[in-house]
Amino acid sequence: MTLEQDVARHYTTGDLLARIDVALKESGVDPAKLVVDDLKPVDEFHTGGLEATLALLDQLEIDSNSHVVDLGCGLGGTARHIVHRYGARVTGVDLTPDFVTVAQELNRRVGYDQRITLHEGSVLDVPLTDGVADLVTMFHVGMNIADKNALFAEASRLLRPGGRFALFDVMLGASDADLVYPLPWSGIPETSRVEAPGVYRRAAHAAGLEQVSERDRSQFALDYFARLNRHVLAEGQPPLGIHLLMGDNAAEKLQNYRENVSKGVMAPTEMIFRKPLEVP
Repeated sequence: MTLEQDVARHYTTGDLLARIDVALKESGVDPAKLVVDDLKPVDEFHTGGLEATLALLDQLEIDSNSHVVDLGCGLGGTARHIVHRYGARVTGVDLTPDFVTVAQELNRRVGYDQRITLHEGSVLDVPLTDGVADLVTMFHVGMNIADKNALFAEASRLLRPGGRFALFDVMLGASDADLVYPLPWSGIPETSRVEAPGVYRRAAHAAGLEQVSERDRSQFALDYFARLNRHVLAEGQPPLGIHLLMGDNAAEKLQNYRENVSKGVMAPTEMIFRKPLEVP
């Protein structure tokens, strides 16, 4: 079995849409009358949820004329919020069939199926022509990709000259201690490809991209985890949340992730790169 097949299997939990619908009803939301914000507890499958999404996207120049390509689009949360907040057109690609199927239905329910196009497949081989994107985004995807050079080469291929590649990934921190598994993106070390920030920078350079910015979000992540814990202790686990995407051992995965970040073994990190303008 290939790494990509292992990754897709890891994210497949079965009956996902039905479980989301049940959780929506338990939260007092009619699944047939959704608005974008109804889904934010579950459709932003990365550290910090929507707060982290907007913290990165608001640094970029996105408007109604923009075409954004979202690598590893998951349930389509980032794509829907890009349409909702900026009016842009979005193309997403994800390896996991269940995610793409559910995302398409959720897009339809909120009325964004004409602004968002989704493809099932590898982010290393996106079925789009060269230079079609003003912006390429990626949230917590690189940890499942072994070939970072191929990843950045594909992002660069998709970008128009002057376009940007904005990502938020979990990377290795300053500590050289071993990672504790299972984690939200991988149950075992063999399917996890967490790398140091330097690996990303070198891959970007090899792809001809210039770095614009970089920000370690470890403290933000720890504060976010603390808020979640206080909420769960006070009110219990909400019906709708990312635990629906992680299977029966969701709590263990999240606890291990918090432990790795708190010990400095991992560091959630934002990076923004720019494709240079072509020389006349």
